[in-house]
This record gives sequence, structure tokens and C-alpha cells, in this order.
Amino acid sequence: MKIAVTAEDNNGLESLVAQHFGHAPFFVLVDVTDGEVCAVQGVANPFASSHQPGEIPDFVKQQNADVVLSGGMGGRAIQFFEQAGVKAATGASGTVRQALEHYLGGKLKDAAPCDESKAHGHG
Repeated sequence: MKIAVTAEDNNGLESLVAQHFGHAPFFVLVDVTDGEVCAVQGVANPFASSHQPGEIPDFVKQQNADVVLSGGMGGRAIQFFEQAGVKAATGASGTVRQALEHYLGGKLKDAAPCDESKAHGHG
């Protein structure tokens, strides 16, 4: 399984989780087999400064991610991920390592639109 985690920096598992999906400067891509980390790769988000709806979910899907973890995410992004067959989970915090531990341990399961997205009618 490949898990993409929004990140504020490119420090692998020690990167801080980005709280706003659409403006995350990086994604840390983590290959996990039988609950163990096999490979870690950081990639810059080419759409961090400006993007159209669906561009970032498409980019994450192109990285062959099965799951995306973020602090927060808008309702439309969640829908784009659902359509692409990528599981989204929000509420991640701390480091990428901590977010992975929470996801693999069942503490992060679902994605819910952030308050800003709801206020804009995208929830």
C-alpha cells in the first residue's frame, strides 16, 4: 500500500503534517507492507501555490497512492479522491511518522470536510 501524507517540509517521516491539503508544499509517499515502512519519498506539490479543483487529487493518484492523509481537506477534494479510488483520511497531525502510526493503528479512518470548506458550501 502506498500512503501519501501532506507535509510542510521534505524531511521524510519526520516532516510535519500540513494541515491544509490544498496548500501543502510536499507529499511524503510511504510504501507500507504488512504494517512496515518499506520506502519513503518526498515530492514537491506542483500545485501548492495555485490549483484548479481536482488537480491535486489527480497528482496524488498519479503517484500511485492508495491512501492520502492530511490535517484538513475540502469536501470537493474528498469527492475527487473517492472517484479516483483513493482513500482519504483527515485529522492527521504531528509528524508523518505519527500520522502513519495513527492511520495504521485505526485512529485515523475517515475524511470530513474542514470548516472552511463547509462555509464555502463544499461540505
